[in-house]
Amino acid sequence: MKFSNFAFLLAGLCAATAALATPAPAPATAAAIPAASTATPPVKPPPATAAPAATAQALPPPSSAAQKLYTAARADILQVRVLLKNGRTQSSVGSGFLIGTGDLVVSNYHVVSQFALDPDTYVGEWVDTSGQRGNVELLAVDVLHDLAVLRVNRHGTGFFKMPEQLAPLTQGQYLYSMGNPLDLGFAISEGAYNGVVTRSFYDQLMFTGPINSGMSGGPSVTAAGDVAGVNVSKRLDGELVSFLVPARYARQLLDTVAKQGKPPKDFKPLVTAQLLAHQEVMLARLLDTPLNLKAMGPYRVPVRESDQMRCWGRSNVKADKPYTIDNTSCAMESAIFISGALQTGQVSMRHEFLRSSELGALRFSELASASFKNENFGSYKSANLTGPHCTEQFVKNKTLPLRAVLCVRAYRKFAGLYDFALLAASTDEPLMNLQSRIDARGVSYANGMRATRTFLEALSRAPSTNSSRKP
Repeated sequence: MKFSNFAFLLAGLCAATAALATPAPAPATAAAIPAASTATPPVKPPPATAAPAATAQALPPPSSAAQKLYTAARADILQVRVLLKNGRTQSSVGSGFLIGTGDLVVSNYHVVSQFALDPDTYVGEWVDTSGQRGNVELLAVDVLHDLAVLRVNRHGTGFFKMPEQLAPLTQGQYLYSMGNPLDLGFAISEGAYNGVVTRSFYDQLMFTGPINSGMSGGPSVTAAGDVAGVNVSKRLDGELVSFLVPARYARQLLDTVAKQGKPPKDFKPLVTAQLLAHQEVMLARLLDTPLNLKAMGPYRVPVRESDQMRCWGRSNVKADKPYTIDNTSCAMESAIFISGALQTGQVSMRHEFLRSSELGALRFSELASASFKNENFGSYKSANLTGPHCTEQFVKNKTLPLRAVLCVRAYRKFAGLYDFALLAASTDEPLMNLQSRIDARGVSYANGMRATRTFLEALSRAPSTNSSRKP
């Protein structure tokens, strides 16, 4: 690992004081990270597409069209279960569907992630609507689009087809999602297609209808029975706002299976390769154009507002405090699901501007220092990442002296991937302080260094309008 190079980014700037601090141990517990969201920032964005909740919602009675579709399709809908090898105890459940008259099943990656990553502990099982069951074989995964292809020891009736030319969709048309919600039994739910979600890093279809836990991996079809997408998630902060993986991505993964030989014995290298490809695209979108600069008092802070990243702000200006804090936070609204304990492939930025006209310099320094020390860089006890390796220096970029801490964590199971965190605080004013942080999760070492260096160099202070000019 390249931990010996951590100081490169900080030392590359003009150091005001080149004192290298010994990293302090991080708190034992890392900040909770909801599915497809960033670590909790000062300004928390609403949760993005999150894993389906386990809260039961009564489904409305199906229409006659839905009843006919379900009757025709029910033989090819499967429940996909993850079981502990030792004792065959059920660990999680999802859904899947047989393609054509073959033995291949399409489902979600997150449904099968446990036995994809830990086949020594978990196995998969299918159960159909008649109660028959059997083992599953994992053939391929696409973690970026949350898809998997399985092989089972039975064949489909031919209802679900995945042709090269998929049926076009019109906003507002009815779709019908099938699966096994909350492990209560097979069901069908009606809703409407409402376009492609533009705020997801990869295309998803918005389905205005109920998708409950256990329906993940099931099919969503048109009234004619054409596969439109694969059930994947719903918003936890909305009503009937659900999401589908477009059918074309499932078609592509089936094409991959048709061309490959034996499936991998170990899927972790394949997952690693897909994550490395994702972070290249992610960092290119983030950094190939200059970051936007926003004013916070006399400071200019870098942000990025795009289809994939949104920004929020707040202030305590009306609070009964002897100081004022303004916050700006930008975060990607989606992340890549790897396991129940790991979501990655995400960048967030945040800035906190503190100032006071009532506190003295000493008390204000204590306030700013306490805020700086309250940052969390991750647990040393994580099974997925190493403990944070940090370096701290006082540095100066073109316009601003800063105290900066850079922390890096390596992924234990996915070689070549890291989480980077850079925290920087201004040191130029006794009663004013800017604290800025960028987190880049699931990136290569080179891209992590590139992102943190770009962020640090973009922090600046605007020239004073009261400064006198020499003749």
